[in-house]
Amino acid sequence: MTAVVGLDARGTGPTPAGFVRNPPGEVVPLRWEHGRWTVPEGDPHALRGLRVHWPDRAADHAPDPAPDPAVDAAPGGPVAASRDPHPVLAPLLDLAAAGVPLHADKVPAWAVRADPVLADLLTEEDWLAEPARDTPHCTAALRREEHSVRLRRHGQAHRRGAVPHGTPAVSVVMASMRPHLLESALGQIARQRGVRAEVLLGLHGFAADHEAVRRAVGACPLPVTVVEADAATPFGDVLNLAAAAAGGDHVAKWDDDDWYGPDHLADLLLARAHSGAEIVGTAAEFFYLEPLNVTIRRTDYTSEVWSDHVAGGTILLDRDRFRETGGFPGLPRGVDAAFLKAAHAAGARIYRTHGLGYMLRRGVSARHTWQLPLAHFLRVASNQWRGFRPSRILAP
Repeated sequence: MTAVVGLDARGTGPTPAGFVRNPPGEVVPLRWEHGRWTVPEGDPHALRGLRVHWPDRAADHAPDPAPDPAVDAAPGGPVAASRDPHPVLAPLLDLAAAGVPLHADKVPAWAVRADPVLADLLTEEDWLAEPARDTPHCTAALRREEHSVRLRRHGQAHRRGAVPHGTPAVSVVMASMRPHLLESALGQIARQRGVRAEVLLGLHGFAADHEAVRRAVGACPLPVTVVEADAATPFGDVLNLAAAAAGGDHVAKWDDDDWYGPDHLADLLLARAHSGAEIVGTAAEFFYLEPLNVTIRRTDYTSEVWSDHVAGGTILLDRDRFRETGGFPGLPRGVDAAFLKAAHAAGARIYRTHGLGYMLRRGVSARHTWQLPLAHFLRVASNQWRGFRPSRILAP
């Protein structure tokens, strides 16, 4: 294959690193010729996408792989990666793992049998329905990126050579001054897929016997550890009090007032696996401006890049690395930025993945530790919609 895509940190496969959000290229043919897939020379990330043209004859591809009862009995997820993919599909999975948008007008029956999820993704047409425009306001580019995220999830889990590593354990750390938001926040953590999560909850200025706390914790099916701190305790110290009880392999910060898609943590772990970064997080793209009932999207922060900045409510790193850094700085505000600055200065590599599965809520500035007026978000918006309008990755 003449395509050139980024390799992961181990040099074993293509990755979404360098994904171009709204490239000027077109959807070009991907053809099976002389026993391999061929595309025009260049970086597939610079194309709008690839249209798959399948082998014409059964002799052009290997027979279906033998069934594996252990895999076929599994409900899905990383376990299904234990069987090598069909030889013709393996390069497609590599391209999917790199987030290159792929489309096929029709998928042959043998390919549907070999990988029905990939077949469904290849025939998805919504991302092609609207003509692409060279502008940050282009919603066609958003639909294309949503399609890319679905492909890269499947490709990274099922491409050739992928092996199961078990279900990762994540300690989710959250400090809250707003008991009325806890039920929603804990519910979103409980809906995370592909991970084993525990919740470390720091109550900032109210007690564990608060009715809203008892109701939220009682409804949460996950292990929840609750610590209390008075209102005078700096926000960063509240986070550290909670994080001290972390028992997972990874520590993830969570904000009580934001929205997270069900694959948020799994996407962060995928980004960490292919990048080899010490710290991963998402781009801050979608904001719900609650007083105005308006959703905005900002595209000035690129994704799938090395950076010194990620959205503070999405920071994830190994538990041991977190403790080596000394935890969060004991500040009343600006905790996330200060943590990232110190970690970067100490040599930690920070990778920023897509922000489509995360939505920040902005209310009155006085209620946020990150204080910016609502007018600021309107000024930097690439897109603006009335009402609550997350991407389809957060809310399909």
